[in-house]
Amino acid sequence: MNRLAGVTSPYLLQHADNPVDWWPWTPEAFEEARRRDVPVLLSVGYSACHWCHVMAHESFEDEETAAYLNEHFVSVKVDREERPDVDAVYMEAVQAATGQGGWPMTVFLTPDAEPFYFGTYFPPEPRHGMPGFRQVLEGVRHAWTERRDEVADVAGKIVRDLSGREISHNGSEAPGEGELAQALLGLTRDYDAQRGGFGGAPKFPPSMVLEFLLRHHARTGAEGALQMAADTCERMARGGIYDQLGGGFARYSVDRDWQVPHFEKMLYDNALLCRVYAHLWRATGSDLARRVALETADFLVTELRTFEGGFASALDADSDDGTGAHVEGAYYVWSPEQLAEVLGEDDAELAARYYGVTAEGTFEEGFSVLQLPVQDEVFDADRVADIAHRLRAARTRRPAPGRDDKVVAAWNGLAVAALAETGAYFDRPDLVEAAVGAADLLVRVHLDDHAHLSRTSRDGRAGANSGVLEDYADVAEGFLALASVTGEGVWLEFAGLLLDHVLTRFTDGSGALFDTAVDAERLIRRPQDPTDNATPSGWTAAAGALLGYAAQTGAEPHRTAAERALGVVKALGPRVPRFVGWGLAVAEALLDGPREVAVVGPSLDDDATRTLHRTALLGTAPGAVVAVGVPGGDEFPLLDGRPLVDGAPAAYVCRNFTCDAPTTDPERLRAALGD
Repeated sequence: MNRLAGVTSPYLLQHADNPVDWWPWTPEAFEEARRRDVPVLLSVGYSACHWCHVMAHESFEDEETAAYLNEHFVSVKVDREERPDVDAVYMEAVQAATGQGGWPMTVFLTPDAEPFYFGTYFPPEPRHGMPGFRQVLEGVRHAWTERRDEVADVAGKIVRDLSGREISHNGSEAPGEGELAQALLGLTRDYDAQRGGFGGAPKFPPSMVLEFLLRHHARTGAEGALQMAADTCERMARGGIYDQLGGGFARYSVDRDWQVPHFEKMLYDNALLCRVYAHLWRATGSDLARRVALETADFLVTELRTFEGGFASALDADSDDGTGAHVEGAYYVWSPEQLAEVLGEDDAELAARYYGVTAEGTFEEGFSVLQLPVQDEVFDADRVADIAHRLRAARTRRPAPGRDDKVVAAWNGLAVAALAETGAYFDRPDLVEAAVGAADLLVRVHLDDHAHLSRTSRDGRAGANSGVLEDYADVAEGFLALASVTGEGVWLEFAGLLLDHVLTRFTDGSGALFDTAVDAERLIRRPQDPTDNATPSGWTAAAGALLGYAAQTGAEPHRTAAERALGVVKALGPRVPRFVGWGLAVAEALLDGPREVAVVGPSLDDDATRTLHRTALLGTAPGAVVAVGVPGGDEFPLLDGRPLVDGAPAAYVCRNFTCDAPTTDPERLRAALGD
């Protein structure tokens, strides 16, 4: 029976034709395991995961392995992007037991969903000290049939250990100047001054930390914070992790130099980095930051936008290399011979110097990842632009990587915020329109009549899985950004509906937050994590959205909830700043106010009003919110009682709804928001 045929997850659909008798994560799967008295194999991955594809090909497509699984196990396949709660709970167990994690995640469970044996990728045969997958299956079956009491003891101990990990919050205060200074010092110690970024290989884009550094510089003037952010952004933009032909960032670099990426391209990385580079340009005027922000925004719209107006989750790392074999990076890498075939010898030699393509190759088998190495040679800009155009055209004739076209609510919220702001900064109304289109899809498809969010959709159809905390928080963040950019108060209203759910369904009363709602499916533990991963933690993303909404509306419960949620950042920020970057960024906004800017004019189309509005959006004050409209407009509480000044458009800069004298001068407004 093919139980995966009707699901919305492209990852699960990739396994629908396996000989393994897969079940989706459902109560019926565990009932079947209980009926048959067999353990459950839980396999968790995602569509752009290279090693997930490898293990699927080696083991799950193998008839003999599948027959053994079908006879002795109930096999459950989970898309971690659709069920981040399931992924989080069992990944915590894997990491606790083995000291490491990753995908594919392979966990063996009792029919009560209690884990007792763990791993990630297993090869088909023993290799490099790893047991073969068939060996693992036989060992687990033997333990289940011959040593059931030991299995039960192990499973019970693991569940008790996980249950005891609930975070004790105690309503701590938000971090202050001291904690933020300590966090900056910790980041400075961990900073790679030669290559940019933090730590060693593999090296991931530190998007949330970069946002903190930019905000800290804006509030304090700390040049070291800005330097770390700017240098890291330049190193990434020049490296192979950035697609020099098509724009957009790969998931991470396998080396410390940002040279060779793991080639999958994720929506969340590109949304976060688009916003970071736009904010870096706002702070510095950097031409490189401007180019990368716009190229990344264009990549989002061109490569990831779906027919319905949302944004797809990812592009695969692998693609057909032209021989029928799926090879990692095949779409992106070049050899000198391939350059010559497209460009001719002279231009190929120049392209090789410009992009760092070598005869030995910087990747594998003589292929190179295109980069922009720093060098003394000055290149003719028109000739380079022509070369890039021809290489792009040639690349489009290669088999393209597959696309996971499910729409994830949280990641689309991040994209809405990034595209709205980037479009506003650079006078690109098409980008703002793309943000509005995605926001509209989230309302039409993901939001029900009770303002409950669905985690995913595909082809305009909502998936069955409920939204988690990061969905409510990041979508609210996107709606708040869209409200500031468009002047349409309906987005503020939608943000408020989502944040009301955060206050009533995701909190425990002390200020702590959970990743799943109180009425969500019960797992062996209710997931709760205040630290960032590839995206801002739901906990601190909620704190940021609550704070922004409170600044727009004066809603005291939302501000209080934000302040209390940030107590965990006070505890973690000085110790592990790399893992609470978004929380630190939100704390910067709290310390700054955040500032509230009301722009009033006779019309949103009035030139002077538009100038003041754009100036307000370009202010670097951390977390500042902007409301724009006509005097007396009731869409934004910030506009209440804010008249024109001598008949001219005016801007009011406020904190806690107490305002300085209004100004009609964009330069004075710019100064007020840069102080």
